[in-house]
Amino acid sequence: MKLGKFILPLIFVIGLVVYLSLFTVKEINQAIVLQFGDPKKIITTAGLQFKLPFIQNVVYLDRRILSLDPPPAEVIASDQKRLIVDAYARFKIIDPLKFYISVGDERVARSRLATIINSRIRSVLGKQSLATLLSEERSTQMSIIQEGVNVEAEKFGITIIDVRIKRADLPQANSEAIYKRMQTEREREAKEFRARGAEMAVTITSTADRKVTVILANAEKQSEIMKGEGDGIRNKIFADAFGQDPEFFSFYRAMQAYETALIGGDTTLILSPDSDFFKFFGNSGVIKEQ
Repeated sequence: MKLGKFILPLIFVIGLVVYLSLFTVKEINQAIVLQFGDPKKIITTAGLQFKLPFIQNVVYLDRRILSLDPPPAEVIASDQKRLIVDAYARFKIIDPLKFYISVGDERVARSRLATIINSRIRSVLGKQSLATLLSEERSTQMSIIQEGVNVEAEKFGITIIDVRIKRADLPQANSEAIYKRMQTEREREAKEFRARGAEMAVTITSTADRKVTVILANAEKQSEIMKGEGDGIRNKIFADAFGQDPEFFSFYRAMQAYETALIGGDTTLILSPDSDFFKFFGNSGVIKEQ
């Protein structure tokens, strides 16, 4: 019984020691074994590893390609144009020991790299004009920035895979001023177009009115000519008919006059009985002779 009381605690202690002695390094990690804060072993391969319990601990570092998004930097180009440059970078920890000694952890490394990247961006892009930064030459300038940042990053056990500009904008005040200038320019152009359109409208309207007047005048002229010709033909026909039988023609015209004058209940005529207007009323022999 006394031996059993010691075996269980002993098994527990041995299990705890074994548990504290074993650790696993994942595929995405690399590890540093520290003894009282002093690096003792660098592990870059994945698998089950051993360490001294209680006196050693493990620091894990990421071995993947990491992304860094530093805050935007204000750059003054060589032509004194101000830009807000928003860049990003990708980096990798290649020397865990140097990384741990120089910066300690990833948070400090990111802060140091962001400062270096923005400083390098100001240094390189500040020597270029705005037109260069907006052209294909920008990729060349980014390669120069990457090389410069790599020189500093190597001191931390880091290599810079890539540095790129996400966006390069003018400051807010400059953007608003440019927008207002563009708006004013477009409004001026719009007024010019409207004035030009109004001028063209007046020209087209006046031309159309003149053509309408000419067409109407020609039409009225042609109408009068045709009416005159028609009246001439009618008069000729009447004249020919009158020449063939003057008495019948006189009688026919009188009948037309009677029809026009006497039809209608409100017509009143006061004439002498021997007036020429009634010459056919009392002379029935004329009609019979016809």
